[in-house]
Amino acid sequence: MKLQADWLRDPGTAAVMRMLTGAGHQAYFVGGCVRDELLGRDVGDIDISTDARPETVMKLAERAGLKPVGTGVDHGTVTVVAEGQPHEVTTFRRDVETDGRRAVVAFSDRIEEDAARRDFTMNALYADSTGEVLDPTGEGLSDLSARRLRFIGRPEDRIREDYLRALRFFRFSAWFGDPDAGFDPDALAAISTLNSGLETLSRERVGHEMRKLLAAPDPAPAVGGMARTGVLPTLLPGAETAALAPLVHLEAEQRIAPDWLRRLAALNPPEATERLRLSRPEGRRLDTILNAVGTAAGPGELGYRHGADIARDILLLRAASLSQPVPPGALAQAETGAAATFPLRAADLPDGVTGPEIGRMLADRESRWIASGFTATREDLLG
Repeated sequence: MKLQADWLRDPGTAAVMRMLTGAGHQAYFVGGCVRDELLGRDVGDIDISTDARPETVMKLAERAGLKPVGTGVDHGTVTVVAEGQPHEVTTFRRDVETDGRRAVVAFSDRIEEDAARRDFTMNALYADSTGEVLDPTGEGLSDLSARRLRFIGRPEDRIREDYLRALRFFRFSAWFGDPDAGFDPDALAAISTLNSGLETLSRERVGHEMRKLLAAPDPAPAVGGMARTGVLPTLLPGAETAALAPLVHLEAEQRIAPDWLRRLAALNPPEATERLRLSRPEGRRLDTILNAVGTAAGPGELGYRHGADIARDILLLRAASLSQPVPPGALAQAETGAAATFPLRAADLPDGVTGPEIGRMLADRESRWIASGFTATREDLLG
């Protein structure tokens, strides 16, 4: 099998491959760029695997007039910038020791050893500079064709090497798996047994994975698998799953782009800001959505008070939690509210209105204005 991809012929990419092979070293594209090209998806990062040691890669890059950056030399990775584009060049490796988070690696000369330490069969596909695909595990191409996500070797071994792989299994399933085929039973059994190891992971790593998982076209089956194997309650105690699938359906029905934080809100997870290390703006948005879902505020008021985007999220989540459609016209009403400007100021109130009465009177008039569909004028409200 051979890749037919424009990025193979990119001048910078070709230069990086040529600097390695021209010096007698093996060099292969690996991982996501090969997988995504075979699936017909957009290719992002270009990762290259080689038998050249990191210090050799640095010297070869300098000699070729390219820019090497020692981003992870101790673990075998050098970023080589060519034509303004970064290429992650990593020496073949094998694991010597792991603790569930970090690995002690030894460099290798064999592509088979490098493939054996990777996570999933579909991520252990390689391609040479001509696009010829190599499948060292003998299972990557068939699994990718079937959209079947499987660990390389024994799932228990791969998970113990890095417990984050239990979460990555569901993230990759959401993006690349066949939703109708279900999950690999051996993987689920291993994850169920070892899910407590997730507690050793940093919250930043978990938050990063959850963002990517929830941004998938339909993360509901994967999140359901996380709940059944104990991954979800381990990472987000108290999270609920019932509203997620209806929310995804409503997004598609309303032609609204997926949003990972809106989907996180559907899980209604306590302490999500801390457990996933959300930024302050992300945490505020999540709290705003969750606090407003159960209120009696109508679509127009939600748009007026929170803006059109957050109002839309609230309305979608309300409907999803009840497994009902979004009320007709609700999203348009939210847009109207978001564009409206309250026509009264304190200076417009009658003489003699002072102190706390100013706030009460403005709030009363504002309620009347909202109830009018934002049509009441200044004169109407003062009359």
